[in-house]
Amino acid sequence: MMRIISISLALGLALAGPAQAHKSSDAYLTFQVSGHTISQRVDIALQDLDRDLDLDTDDDKRLSWGELRKRWPELERLVADSIKVSADGHICKIAKSSAPQLDQHSDGSYAVLQQTLQCAAPVQNLGVDYRLFAGSDAKHRGIARVLSPSNEQSAVLVPALGLKTFEFHTDAQDELRRLGGFVIEGMHHISVGMDHILFLVSLLMVAVWRRDGAAWVARSSSSSAWREAFKLVTAFTLAHSLTLGFAAAGVLAPPSRWVESLIAASVLVAALDNLRPFVRGPRWLMVAVFGLVHGFGFAGPLQALGLQRGNLALPLLGFNLGVELAQLLLVVLILPLAIALRKKPLYGQVLVRPGSALIGSLALLWLLERSLNLSLLA
Repeated sequence: MMRIISISLALGLALAGPAQAHKSSDAYLTFQVSGHTISQRVDIALQDLDRDLDLDTDDDKRLSWGELRKRWPELERLVADSIKVSADGHICKIAKSSAPQLDQHSDGSYAVLQQTLQCAAPVQNLGVDYRLFAGSDAKHRGIARVLSPSNEQSAVLVPALGLKTFEFHTDAQDELRRLGGFVIEGMHHISVGMDHILFLVSLLMVAVWRRDGAAWVARSSSSSAWREAFKLVTAFTLAHSLTLGFAAAGVLAPPSRWVESLIAASVLVAALDNLRPFVRGPRWLMVAVFGLVHGFGFAGPLQALGLQRGNLALPLLGFNLGVELAQLLLVVLILPLAIALRKKPLYGQVLVRPGSALIGSLALLWLLERSLNLSLLA
């Protein structure tokens, strides 16, 4: 059993290498509703477009403005086929398209498609059937904002879920639906954030041990291991919730490059500490410090929604609930097995040491990539 788990961990880490460790594939949509008219803006990452449309015709690993402009009609067709906007059940038609544009987001360049849509009647209920990249990227999401004279709404669009409806009035059911959407996005963010997952996995692997000088020894009871895991997860939760709130509100906005670099460093430190404990003081304190950094990383999807300070409570609550549910699932999956094996010599030899070495190696590559702007895993 331990050999199978060890092999699975190694394969998972190997397959995780070429993928982005933290930033998932997102597109950003804004719909400005005014009577019969909808002003639509769609921002799509060039790397996602290149994957589906093969924009890099000269295969030099760089997209030029000329390459993009030449294929712009294909981009417009892709959007028209993948994003269907309707008002009260009737499809809205494209009345005007703006000139091709580019914009910069924290993770690179995005193509910007702006269009004016004309609907048959004043919009009361806006429907968005979102299927962008449904066949090529199961992790892709659309981050949508809907602006009307009466209110502002936001949602995460999942291609596989079909039509999403926005009603221009707010009641308790609408709020619950919005809350559920942010819970799902929080869980999704953990599921695609390999660096967050490996940080928690590193911590949980040795939560069943305690420090004894410069070595680890098995804890005497399972209750002691559960208490240690509770302290680690609680410290991480409280710390990342604090900076997530500050970042989403726009109070603090450190550069994304350095946030991502520090997140990679946190994974590296946790993995090295597993191999030979060197961090002074209680481990929950180290986790809390790094949790502050991870909170800035969690803030990206919420900032992308353009949330206003007075509109943060529900998104923050839902997103945090989703993150915590995903973390608890990791604990439930890992800790019972680790408790059962904690006193066996092979647990350290087959799982903890090789697993921590693989995690540390991957984290080091992430750190070099992010801090030096290199491409080592692509």
